[in-house]
Amino acid sequence: MRDARQPEADTGTPPRRAPLHPISRRHLAALTGEYGILQHASGSQADPAHGYCVDDVARALEVDLLHARVLRWAAVSDSAWRSLRYLEDAFDPAIGRFRNFRAIDGAWIGGPGSDDSFGRAMLALASAIGAAPDPEMAARADALFDLALPKAARISSPRARAAVVLACHEAPNAARKILMRTLATDLHVLFRSYARPGWPWPEQELTYENGLLPRAMIVAGNALGATTMLRIGLQVLDWLIDVQTSEDGHFSPVGNGWWAHGGIKSNFDQQPIEATSLLLACEAALAATGKVRYREAMERSYAWFLGENDLRVRIASPVRGASGDGLTPRGRNTNEGAESTLMWLMAAEHIRASRSLEALTTSPAIALESGGPSTGASHPGAGASSRGGAVRAMRDTAARTTSGRLKGSIQPSIQPSDAHR
Repeated sequence: MRDARQPEADTGTPPRRAPLHPISRRHLAALTGEYGILQHASGSQADPAHGYCVDDVARALEVDLLHARVLRWAAVSDSAWRSLRYLEDAFDPAIGRFRNFRAIDGAWIGGPGSDDSFGRAMLALASAIGAAPDPEMAARADALFDLALPKAARISSPRARAAVVLACHEAPNAARKILMRTLATDLHVLFRSYARPGWPWPEQELTYENGLLPRAMIVAGNALGATTMLRIGLQVLDWLIDVQTSEDGHFSPVGNGWWAHGGIKSNFDQQPIEATSLLLACEAALAATGKVRYREAMERSYAWFLGENDLRVRIASPVRGASGDGLTPRGRNTNEGAESTLMWLMAAEHIRASRSLEALTTSPAIALESGGPSTGASHPGAGASSRGGAVRAMRDTAARTTSGRLKGSIQPSIQPSDAHR
């Protein structure tokens, strides 16, 4: 195998890229209730009947931290603190786990949350530990992370394990490094034991948030110097890219009818979480290898939101900072729930940072003078700081990449991720 870190040669003119847009938090504000971001929307209106969940509140915290790079902390701090308080309240010290669902009045619904919601909470806490400009927030996130850590070792969901691997890598200490190695090794064994000819996936079906699994393998393999783990992560990611790229070259993710081994790939409904999870996995692969194909796959995943998809329709509404809940056989799902919107906002900021880093590394003087790609923000007080925010984002991304610390239909009653919360 070729050296994973050896950059590929320039193969010519890069493909046309989808445009970046100024940050807009309008739809986030519309979805926000007293305790955090509401799960569901009917059209563009928040649907309070279904309340809140840890999954989306955790993702909202991650998006706030990303937006703080450009908008500055004051623009997002209230929202970020609201999300952190939700996670603190969700944690049940008697069992060492997070509750998940919460009614509009704040009452908790049901018992402990799923493994997947646990993993998402840990990943958001790690982001706060590593990126929150407020030392009190970072300290409280750190304390909560450690309270939850003992039960993290017992989770069984592969996606939850992958999320905790990434979280422990993002916010390392001695105990977390040990857990990262343990869970990453478990994933490695799962991949090696389940793979079949033509089917390198560690499950019988390709289902949801698929990019999360190879992303964890790549990040952990790179951090641990585990070359076989890294190689398998990259090979599985290459397979995911190939089977989800259409004949004319755009991203075409597995639909929410899934794809069973030996069966036919579901084409619809396509979910925003697939685009963003693949984008983040490719970001990790790009940092580990320098290979251009991963940057191009990131760009295709981002472009899916903006019309480079099977039906050539725009899924996201950049002016409002919103995303439809998926791509159906009839077009865009017009409901704009939390998960889908947060996936769009997350994808946009990772692409903004990736392009800024690319500009910084290829032409530092020009990038620093111009502030990189457009980073204006549809948020009060953001305009004056957008250029400085772009430079900060470039430096932050460069520092994290070189150190190996990588971040990362449906009617109102049926949301994209209800099956895995």
